[in-house]
Amino acid sequence: MKTVETLNEGLKREYRVTITAKDIDARVDDEVKSIAPTVRMPGFRPGKVPPNLIRKMHGPALSADALNKAIDASVRDLMAKEKLRPALQPAVALDEGYEAGKDAELTVSLEVLPDIATPSIDGLKLERLTVPADDKAVMAKIEEFAAQMKRFEDAPKTKKAAQGDQVIIDFAGSVDGVAFDGGTGEDMAVEIGSGQLIPGFEDQLVGVKTGDEKVLKVTFPDEYPVENLKGKPAEFAVTVKEVKVPAASKIDDEFAKSLGLESLDKLKELMKDQVEQELNGLTRTYMKRKLLDQLAASHDFDVPPTMVEAEFNQIWQQLEHEVSHEEDPEAAKAELENDREDYRAIAVRRVRLGLLLSEIGQAHGVQVSSQEMQRLIMQAAQQYRPEDRGRFMEYVQQDALAAAQLRAPLYEDKVVDFLFEKAEISDRETTREELEAAIEADDDAGHVHGPGCGHDHDHDAKPAKKAAAKKPAAKKDAVKDEAKAEDAPAKKAPAKKAEAKTEEKPAAAKKAAPAKAAAEKAEPAKKAPAKKAAAKK
Repeated sequence: MKTVETLNEGLKREYRVTITAKDIDARVDDEVKSIAPTVRMPGFRPGKVPPNLIRKMHGPALSADALNKAIDASVRDLMAKEKLRPALQPAVALDEGYEAGKDAELTVSLEVLPDIATPSIDGLKLERLTVPADDKAVMAKIEEFAAQMKRFEDAPKTKKAAQGDQVIIDFAGSVDGVAFDGGTGEDMAVEIGSGQLIPGFEDQLVGVKTGDEKVLKVTFPDEYPVENLKGKPAEFAVTVKEVKVPAASKIDDEFAKSLGLESLDKLKELMKDQVEQELNGLTRTYMKRKLLDQLAASHDFDVPPTMVEAEFNQIWQQLEHEVSHEEDPEAAKAELENDREDYRAIAVRRVRLGLLLSEIGQAHGVQVSSQEMQRLIMQAAQQYRPEDRGRFMEYVQQDALAAAQLRAPLYEDKVVDFLFEKAEISDRETTREELEAAIEADDDAGHVHGPGCGHDHDHDAKPAKKAAAKKPAAKKDAVKDEAKAEDAPAKKAPAKKAEAKTEEKPAAAKKAAPAKAAAEKAEPAKKAPAKKAAAKK
């Protein structure tokens, strides 16, 4: 193998690699030897087919396999020889016109990770704002949960349904006068105003009473999951069987027993655990923001453009999805375009922080154990159909890039926890309102965060923009993740999910999409349309 460097500019590298025909032919011989014991040919005993006949029978396939293996080996050798640390998977191009029996000429292009001086972690100072989970907070959580566990009681037959009431209906849907699958149902409970059904369905039930029959006219949303119903106008013939009104929930031992608990005291214990975890999550979010701010302020280095572009694209795609659901999508999109460069700067910072945390972790021996990795793989496999989970797990275990991508968020959290241990931390007790206000103050200062993209989310100050169209939820904070893992409130009690709080996370240091998504090997589980799909939102 001959190698010539053709580009060395910043973090970009390009090499011209020549693989000799002799090397490729030797690999073909190896391929012949490996398959010879299994080749069958009339007139020859099993495993005794001459190599020249095997080459004649399987020549093109053997040559292709040999060439692919030679290319893979050459790229690995190049990385080792030049001591390259690729930011993402190198791009490898075989010259057009290559013919079997000739030397193979390759162009290998890549961006390398920057050389980062071992980051100093001395002098980190953080304030830990803590909130006690007192009785008042616990009762507030129980009351919040009780309000969600609505019970309904029968109303007089003359009662006209209003917002917040529940109606029990039979329905039959049709499009262009023709019934469709899943369009009929009996005894379906509909809470008016819950927003659970397609737009307009619930609103038209306001004013109905027991025994009424009514035809509801609606239009299926363009994003409706059933292809032949998307955007279609439909009619639902509805018969109202009952109207029910909300019943007050009394918080006592009986209420706790209805949840399968022994007493109200047991419920309080359970809720206290959840409140404590919510508050701990808020505390961690605040501390992590301040930590990342200090790291960002004290480190500046070039980052690989391809990593920035990948990170930016993830931010942008999510933002575009958000603005598409605004009241005036076109106006919201136009405003978003004005902020494009601000979001690109955020992507740069995310990537830089991700590389920095990775460097700190490696320098100080932070690791994700094999048990933790196995747990991550099993959790990720749950999004696939049961019959595909095994293939997904095998794929991740065999593909280093896929495994690294899965591992990155946990690794970064462990590095952050390591830095917490090294920082000088002062504690101050405060209230939940003050802690949330401190987090919101970062948002109001102009931080931009992206919604739930599952990657690093950092917050960068950006100039205030005058309000135009309603801003997407993502714009409030451009690089933010829904709090998760240990930072998210545990869902161990049957309580309402904690109010969505976010925590910034820097981009994975060596994030690279697998060449073929795991979905090609294992399809994600798809939710089948509900039986009452016709009325589902």
